[in-house]
Amino acid sequence: MSKKKAVSIEKRGNIAIVRFDRGERLNAFGPPLVQDLTDVAKSFQDDLETNVIVVTGTPDYFSSGADLKDSSYWDKERSALERRHLIRNGGRLCDAWEELPQVTIAAISGLAVGAGCAFSLACDWRIMDRDAYFYVPEVKLGLNLQWNTIPRLVSLVGPARAKRIVLMCEKMYAPELFEWGIVDSVAETKGGALEAAMKWAEIVAAFDPLTVRMVKEAITVTATALNRGLSFGDSDQAMLGSLLNAELQAMPNRR
Repeated sequence: MSKKKAVSIEKRGNIAIVRFDRGERLNAFGPPLVQDLTDVAKSFQDDLETNVIVVTGTPDYFSSGADLKDSSYWDKERSALERRHLIRNGGRLCDAWEELPQVTIAAISGLAVGAGCAFSLACDWRIMDRDAYFYVPEVKLGLNLQWNTIPRLVSLVGPARAKRIVLMCEKMYAPELFEWGIVDSVAETKGGALEAAMKWAEIVAAFDPLTVRMVKEAITVTATALNRGLSFGDSDQAMLGSLLNAELQAMPNRR
């Protein structure tokens, strides 16, 4: 039996629905899923027929974050250069989605943890079920938030709230995220985020696509002009930090 594809694309006129479902580990972002979603974004770059892209996980969960159990990230058989390239793929994924000419909407049900949160922030809008939540546990795990996410988060909520989200490692549910401006709409029913996202998509898709693309690009470039310079080293920091932690844990007098 052939393995089910983790990512599927459904076209409804000039709207595309991108669904990702690993079928395991609550849609954790392992290297294959990261690459698949990056390839999907690239496939839309020259698509002049699609005006809006809605991306979603399953009706029960968006993503449980980076798949830290995937040995590819920590395989000591790989060179440092290979591991660095692999770790940086998450940032490339988010950049690819942020740079899309189409309007992008993340429809979020259940949990969006760490990398799942980061990926959704690369989209233009986020619509969540009322009982869905963000959870950024990286600091608790001794990691920094990667995937070029910090500038995007700060631009949405400001520095104080960004620090609370990243440093406090709290679950934050859709109503509070809406108040803070991270989430753009809250669906009242479980699994309703996708339906709500489609309603928004239908509105935008009816407008002149040339105008929509020019306006989107103008806003995105204005908001993200400095992002690359502010976040280019986040994956290097994580890689070096993990190596340092491993060395400290290996010290004989370490308590």
